[in-house]
Amino acid sequence: MNFKTGDKVVVISGKDKGKEGKIISVLRKENRVVVEGINMVKKHVKGNGQQAGSINDIEAPIHASNVMIKDPKTNKPTRIGHSVNKDGKKIRVTKKSNSSLD
Repeated sequence: MNFKTGDKVVVISGKDKGKEGKIISVLRKENRVVVEGINMVKKHVKGNGQQAGSINDIEAPIHASNVMIKDPKTNKPTRIGHSVNKDGKKIRVTKKSNSSLD
């Protein structure tokens, strides 16, 4: 998976199609990402002696194939490629504008 925490992404399919957000966490084993403000679900929290119960909105994971990275130059969804820089380090680059993501 080519995503990292903090990447700006665009949802390309599902109920939140077209929305943009920042990746909060990456679940590599499940091939899913949690995006800020996307795929909101209700979580019921049982109350205890000190606080009352409540219904909270939280972000649920979304499959990585349903999001695309946002190109920093063109602000459009793009795929991610890999390249080697001058120091010999492997970096992520966007396919549309060939700009570095790292």
